[in-house]
Amino acid sequence: MADVPTAASNKATSVYNDVKEYYGKILKKTSDLKSNACVPSAKSVPAYVRKVIAEIHPDVIAKYYGCGLVVPECLEGCKVLDLGCGSGRDCFMLSQLIGEKGHVTGIDMTEHQLEVAQKYIDYHMQRFGYKKPNVNFVHGYIEALAEAGLEEKSFDIIISNCVVNLSPDKTSVLREAYRVLKDGGEFYFSDVYSNARIPEDLKANKVLWGECISGALWWEDLIRLAEEVGFSKPRLVTASIITVGNKDLEKLLGDYKFVSATYRLFKLPKGLEKRSCLVMYNGDIIGAEESFEFDAQFTFKVDEVMEVNGNVGNILRYSRFAEEFTFQPQGVNTSGGCWAKPKAVSSNPFELVQQLGSASATPSTGGCCAGQESC
Repeated sequence: MADVPTAASNKATSVYNDVKEYYGKILKKTSDLKSNACVPSAKSVPAYVRKVIAEIHPDVIAKYYGCGLVVPECLEGCKVLDLGCGSGRDCFMLSQLIGEKGHVTGIDMTEHQLEVAQKYIDYHMQRFGYKKPNVNFVHGYIEALAEAGLEEKSFDIIISNCVVNLSPDKTSVLREAYRVLKDGGEFYFSDVYSNARIPEDLKANKVLWGECISGALWWEDLIRLAEEVGFSKPRLVTASIITVGNKDLEKLLGDYKFVSATYRLFKLPKGLEKRSCLVMYNGDIIGAEESFEFDAQFTFKVDEVMEVNGNVGNILRYSRFAEEFTFQPQGVNTSGGCWAKPKAVSSNPFELVQQLGSASATPSTGGCCAGQESC
């Protein structure tokens, strides 16, 4: 049995025990949830993803408590870590997409959930036609990956699905994720966010915390913490409003609002110059043969020249996506050209939800940062 993180306070230890109780004994299946926090992704599920999910055992699906779709692109051969893997649904989903040469590690602190995941490893490997498992599960804490034996710079991609909100130490989660990612690696995750900081009395409510609500970060704090840890500026992929759907819980929450949002965070070399540039998508990513929706702002079409800001340009150049794009040589002036521009969308997930449901997210007419905050 994994001990609580060495540096955990008494308060944090209490949270760990409450979450283990909630997800190990109180919740037996998805339908036992008392709120709508585990909402489906705002984006439609691609056909190739629906196909791999259909291969997963029903007992694993029954204990799925995610709030989004965590399927980053360019997975083949990658080494992936799932923070808070639960019964392993996302691990088994991605194990098909990374192929037999890739590997997925799931880590979770709840033994009852891991028992389900471990039970079905052989079932899935046989179903996928793999000669040996490309999945393993570790009992440990997402705030203390080193204590769980996960080495520095050992993963290409980290995913997480509605779990970070359950942590009493979110800074440590981000710091540890940054540590174990390789240079150029990505933390791609869905989670619940609030429109303001949640007060301590609501955080102390075990049901609200266990339902992934009162532990939610204010979305602006996520941006701040990510950059303080060392990640490049987070890229907002999509967002959906969470209605809670429980009158008693809604009464407790008052005016606090919540969204499920998916972000991409990248670990890039330090000191990179941020300069806008022109890129052209090659169309070789599986499932994105005609266009690649990188985030809410940037959708790249095959053979179309697109202007990107310094942040996105560096992400594409120094990550696993580098071979998927043709880059305009550095030093070329990008101002005033007649090429595709990004959408003018908000970095606020609550505002993005409104834009996704309207025609307001139209292409900007200026440069890469027209109507946006600084690159």
